[in-house]
Amino acid sequence: MSTFRVGIAGPVGSGKTALLDALCKALRDSYQIAVVTNDIYTQEDAQFLVRSQALESDRILGVETGGCPHTAIREDASMNLAAIEQLENRFTDLDLVFLESGGDNLAATFSPELVDFTIYVIDVAAGDKIPRKGGPGITKSDLLVINKIDLAPQVGADLGVMERDAKKMRGDKPFVFTNLKTKEGLSTVIDLIKLDMGAY
Repeated sequence: MSTFRVGIAGPVGSGKTALLDALCKALRDSYQIAVVTNDIYTQEDAQFLVRSQALESDRILGVETGGCPHTAIREDASMNLAAIEQLENRFTDLDLVFLESGGDNLAATFSPELVDFTIYVIDVAAGDKIPRKGGPGITKSDLLVINKIDLAPQVGADLGVMERDAKKMRGDKPFVFTNLKTKEGLSTVIDLIKLDMGAY
């Protein structure tokens, strides 16, 4: 059986790396995990995960995509496929690979050949209108994560409006509110990943 691959996308600053860090720390004792991060010109996200000790450094690969980060996860996924293959060769017992896209807009989507399960992360600080703006990340991801719910009062975002709009835009597809600082909502994200892994 090949490694189960989870893609994490979303705008810059929404909390993709924070989610990835929390997922690695929560799952690393039960699963053999590796990570591929995408940054345009640096390996900042990969370095953050190493510093936070999410995983051993040899389990984290940073890919510098240059130009448009969405191309590396969609139209030409070859760099990411090569990185995953490198990790699978290095660790022959891998259960799970997380792939973090470079910060992008609401149109970012993963190629189906690249990942088995997609998580799209938005944050409350961007305003409660974000879910209804739609875009493939909002409507087509396997899981929508609405992060930084603790900031709703400060930015005047109405979580009820976000919930209503997320349901309307996503139909039966799940979404979860999170505050990754306190880990609120994290267990739901983990349960949904495990559920999909079980069906894989």
